[in-house]
Amino acid sequence: MLPSIQNPPSLTGKVALVTGASRGIGRGIARRLASAGATVVVAARSLDSAVAMPGTLAETVALIEQAGGRAIALAADLENPQERDALVRRAAEAAGGLDILINNAGVAHYATVETMPMAMFDLTVEHYLRIPFALCQAAIPLMRARGAGWIVNIGSVTAQAPLKPYIDWERMGGAQVYAAVKAALGRFTQGLAAELENDNIAVNLVAPSTAISTPGADRFTPEGYPTEPVEYLAETALALCHLPARERTGLLTHSLHFPLARQLPVYSLDGRTQLPAPTIPAWAHPAIRPEGE
Repeated sequence: MLPSIQNPPSLTGKVALVTGASRGIGRGIARRLASAGATVVVAARSLDSAVAMPGTLAETVALIEQAGGRAIALAADLENPQERDALVRRAAEAAGGLDILINNAGVAHYATVETMPMAMFDLTVEHYLRIPFALCQAAIPLMRARGAGWIVNIGSVTAQAPLKPYIDWERMGGAQVYAAVKAALGRFTQGLAAELENDNIAVNLVAPSTAISTPGADRFTPEGYPTEPVEYLAETALALCHLPARERTGLLTHSLHFPLARQLPVYSLDGRTQLPAPTIPAWAHPAIRPEGE
């Protein structure tokens, strides 16, 4: 039996900025926040023609509008410091303010430590620590002025320590730098939550419990590895975007574990259909704390 819901989260009147929203996880979160009533500003390099991978902001906006939501597309290359530093201001001007920031954008690059070029190392730090830091810096004053705010960073299950005995993917996968920076993003999330709790700005993180199939991630997912639907992560992101900071901040959560532990109903990205409760597969990392940490 599916659990019932008494008070579904409502983001009516709220403005959210979702980076990397032209495809994959970012698109999924944008659609779910819009279905809960938020005006969603979607940002990526791909406005109406795909860059590097399939998916555009125009497609994301069309999906949101077809479901009755409101979205605004802003093209931005976050590797460009000028475009990065202007994005939060542009989003607030376009939508009339900013309440929610979802730091999702990034392109993973894998190589072993021995073979990784320094430029790839720098780009990994840029995507998954420097850019979220810069966008948070820009968003905090706007959220403080509105009396509340919600920041959600997108993590990775690879931030968990590799299990012993090591499997071949850990020995050869080359995810160590990416995983280390994602682990740093988790510590950044928890520390920033402490700094901003008195401002009623919640800061949390959600990561996939296992793996989610996206255009960016599929090239690193072993062939035949079972993936999870993006809806569970999107629902967890929504759950981190509506309670006061004193009630829910500083959490590192995972997409399947958190809704199950908190008995949260999970809905389709358009918000119209309730999905089955998540199940935790046997291959999920055993150190994940279901209620968040």
